[in-house]
Amino acid sequence: MKRTNKNIKQNIFMISLIIIEVTQKIRIMETIMNRIFQKFLQSVIDLSSVGAKCREDNTHDIDMNPDAEVPIPEWKVYFDGNFWEPSGKGHAGTELRLNKQFEWAGHHWIIPAVYSCNKGLVLDFCMCTPAEDIREFMKKWDLSPENDSCLNFTQEQQLQIDLDNPLCLDIIPCLKLNGKTMQASHSCSVVFNPCLSDETNNELEAKWAVKHYELDISYGWMIFRAAFLWSGKRRPAIKSFSLTMEQQPFRVPGPHFKIHAPGDQFTFSHPVSETEYALTVQKLEQQTLSQNHVGSDRWLYPTHFITMSYTLSPEPDNDISIHDCADSDKPLEVVPATDSFTPEMQNDIACIDIIGGADEPTVILYSDSNQANLHVACSALHFKPVSDDTEWRIEFNIIRSSKKTFLLI
Repeated sequence: MKRTNKNIKQNIFMISLIIIEVTQKIRIMETIMNRIFQKFLQSVIDLSSVGAKCREDNTHDIDMNPDAEVPIPEWKVYFDGNFWEPSGKGHAGTELRLNKQFEWAGHHWIIPAVYSCNKGLVLDFCMCTPAEDIREFMKKWDLSPENDSCLNFTQEQQLQIDLDNPLCLDIIPCLKLNGKTMQASHSCSVVFNPCLSDETNNELEAKWAVKHYELDISYGWMIFRAAFLWSGKRRPAIKSFSLTMEQQPFRVPGPHFKIHAPGDQFTFSHPVSETEYALTVQKLEQQTLSQNHVGSDRWLYPTHFITMSYTLSPEPDNDISIHDCADSDKPLEVVPATDSFTPEMQNDIACIDIIGGADEPTVILYSDSNQANLHVACSALHFKPVSDDTEWRIEFNIIRSSKKTFLLI
């Protein structure tokens, strides 16, 4: 009886985790929809602070005079600000020029300045990329203003594009002030691409950052800004200052496979360690997410998916995941928005990954059975029950560059 109760609790726990994760994916979907809506509004109405200040003077109004040059605002950095909305509470940070340069992860880096703010330090990182590397990347994927939508590429192509993109590198910076590690707060970034055509300009904020730091515009630049909190209520005197750069794991697509019943196996090798793994299916289950868990009156979301419980031998170090090769069905708008500026959104305009997409989870359960580690993969979401003939894909999380520490002061 006790064993039965444990199994019931395990199943409830598994279903709860799946429901939580699916709900999070649907929240991501709503966020993407909102971003598309906001981007649409910004393309119709100039809501930037610079444009708003120049409305009364038509000579500087971008809408009234498209050829007008936008005045460069005074460079100020606030702890709670970013490149697009630089203002914040309190005084602007005090700029301390560093101009430190180093090589890491195949790129030349410049740390031009740090800003001492009321809540902490703000540090700007400038990653340099040769224009030729950018041109080769754009040519390889035939990227252009007419062909830059994720809808034009499969999931695996999108993964490979992220890997190939010389202007994209996800980093984890660790800052030590006077020997003590500072707590990271938030970050943002802008990109300057020298290979864009005249019709496709870089965003103004990227141009302003490049100009402020006097960066060579014949190169491409990713300018990454990270904020770190003071450990106490007062600003300490800066005696020593070091930065540790670490690369976030990137996802590499692996082989595809299909399974049809518990007991089916699939073997594959890790691309770096060359370790051979055996995946054994333990259970396949049809699942349905209640619309009550979605919590949206405007959109109708797909709710059908399947879960595949499986084991891996040998057990990996959380660097292997399983994903559905298919995309989830797009949500349907059931209640039109009341805002007059809302775009007419079609089912195929949003590029959305839910279960089986970019952030699909791997759940590990521990039990008293012979399966010490049981993983669960979720398929894409669909409006109709999912076929058992699902095509799955192995993905590996890999780190290219080892972390390295640089002394800034």
